[in-house]
Amino acid sequence: MDAYHVLIVEDDQEIRDGIEIYLKSQGYEVYKAADGVEGLEVIENHEIHLAIVDIMMPRMDGVTMVMKLRQIHDFPVIMLSAKSEEVDKIMGLNMGADDYVTKPFTPLELLARVNSHLRRYSKYLEALGGTKQEPSEHVYTIGGLELNEDTVEVTVDGVAIKTTPIEFKILQLLMKNPGRVFSAEEIYERVWNERAINTDTIMVHVRNIREKIEINPKEPKYLKVVWGVGYKIEKQS
Repeated sequence: MDAYHVLIVEDDQEIRDGIEIYLKSQGYEVYKAADGVEGLEVIENHEIHLAIVDIMMPRMDGVTMVMKLRQIHDFPVIMLSAKSEEVDKIMGLNMGADDYVTKPFTPLELLARVNSHLRRYSKYLEALGGTKQEPSEHVYTIGGLELNEDTVEVTVDGVAIKTTPIEFKILQLLMKNPGRVFSAEEIYERVWNERAINTDTIMVHVRNIREKIEINPKEPKYLKVVWGVGYKIEKQS
């Protein structure tokens, strides 16, 4: 791949153009949109590998846009939010965003997040497009829950479950270590490969995973919370 395609969806032109300058300096091909409607049009007409989406925008806000694009696409989404938009921020993560950056932010902070997510997404795409040369599947099974590292697939009782790259990496970490409790900080550092700076996202991603793999998320069979300590995948007899 010659260059990753990054979409900036932001109604403030100064912020939009400023982000574009820094992304282009890193070799990314940049597309821009002023609201969610324009953003979805860009996605429909171009291959996008990551989107940076503001929450508050006219015509269509960022949360609605992410909810719509997640019906089809699984590329990483980083949301931009003001400190006063905490509820919208959590809602955005629930609807499928992978991360968020709070305004005001430094260009280096945003670039670090972009680079980190695209590294993981690149490995995710390679795994999806890979062909099996020999029977070397790495499959982890806990009860009726199964995760295949080679095909990047998760199934529950034989039914395929669609996960985002971040959700897959969190589940992969926990399933490879059944019974072990991981703190939110440790999960963040293992999955993001950087110092934990925003562990609130872990709680939301875990909640989303539960909604997908548990018959009754309020009484989980697999993904358990150890209050005050962290999260684990329960061993199954």
